[in-house]
Amino acid sequence: MTEITELIEKAQTTHSLKKDELVSVLNDNSANDILFKTADIVRKKYVGDEVHLRGLIEFSNICKCSCFYCGLRKDNPSVQRYRMTAEQIIELAQNAKDYGYKTVVLQSGEDAFFDTKKLCKIISSIKSLGLALTLSAGEKTYEEYKAYKQAGADRYLLRIETTDKNLYAKLHPSMSFENRVRCLKDLKTLGFEVGTGCLVGLPQQSDESLANDILFFKELDADMIGLGPFIPCPNTPLENEKGGTLIKALKVMALTRLLLPDINIPATTAMETLQPNGRILALQSGANVVMPDVTEQDCKQKYTIYPGKAGLNNTALDYKNSIVKNIESIGRTISEGYGFHNKIFGK
Repeated sequence: MTEITELIEKAQTTHSLKKDELVSVLNDNSANDILFKTADIVRKKYVGDEVHLRGLIEFSNICKCSCFYCGLRKDNPSVQRYRMTAEQIIELAQNAKDYGYKTVVLQSGEDAFFDTKKLCKIISSIKSLGLALTLSAGEKTYEEYKAYKQAGADRYLLRIETTDKNLYAKLHPSMSFENRVRCLKDLKTLGFEVGTGCLVGLPQQSDESLANDILFFKELDADMIGLGPFIPCPNTPLENEKGGTLIKALKVMALTRLLLPDINIPATTAMETLQPNGRILALQSGANVVMPDVTEQDCKQKYTIYPGKAGLNNTALDYKNSIVKNIESIGRTISEGYGFHNKIFGK
C-alpha cells in the first residue's frame, strides 16, 4: 500500500486529514481511481443511491459585482441583461413542480431590484406550492437573511470560491473575504442549510489553497458543497487564462466527500461542460445531487457565467428526462424526497 492509498484509507475511516495530507493526495495522480471509488463507497454508505434533483431558476443576470472570472460581472458590456418578474419566477417554480421536482433553486446576480420585500413575497408564494427552496442571491445583511428564513427559505448557497485571502482580493474588487465568511456564519446561525464551495483551477491557486478550502468546508460544518472547474469566460479579465481540469475538480470533490461524508454534493454543470460524461463521473466519485436548469431558453442563454454551458439548447423537460436517463443508467435512483441534509456523521 502506497502513502497515498494509506491517506485515502485514513480519510475513509476517520473522515479527517491534515492539510499536508490533503496536499499530498491532490499533488499525486497515481491513485485517482482509488480516490474516486472510495468517495463513491462513502457516498453510498452515508447518503445512499438516491440522487436529489433540484430545479434551477436563474431569475436575473444583473449584477453589481465585478468578479474577474464571471461572465455576468457588471463591467461586461456584451451581456444581454434580463430580470424576471415575480409572476414569471413563480410560474417557473410551478413548472418545476409539474416536472416532478421537490426543490427549486432561485439563483441570480447581485441584483438590488429584488429587495427584501419583493424576494420574501416570491419565497412565500413558492413555499405555498409545497416545494423546498434554496436561495443563491449573494451577500446580504443578517436582517435580510433572517427575513428570507422567516418567509420560508430552507437553504442558501453562497460559494466562498477561494479561501486564499490574497487571491480572493485580486478576483473580487470592492468585496471583502471577511464579509463573505460573515454571511456564511450568519446563515448557519439563522438555521439555514448552508451551501458553499470553490472554483478549482483558478490562476495562482495552489494545492495548499485547495486543501484549505476543504478544511474550511469542514470547519463551517457546511450542508452542501458545490464546486467545479474554473472555465475562462470571454470579456472577463481572466479570459486568456488556462482553465481548470475535470480531474482536479473531481479530486477536490472526492476529498470533500471523504471528510464530510453525509453532506449533499452536486454534480455541477461545469463538470458536464468540460466533458460530456462529466456529471456521471461526478456522481460516481461522491456526488448525490443534480440541479437541472428549468429557466426558459431565452433567459438561460443569457445567464453566461462561463461559455458553452451544458444543456443550453434543451427544453427544461427534455433536459430533465435526459439527466434522469443517465442517472438510471448507472444504477442510481431519483429521490422522491426533499433532499435535506440528514446529519449522521458527528452527531
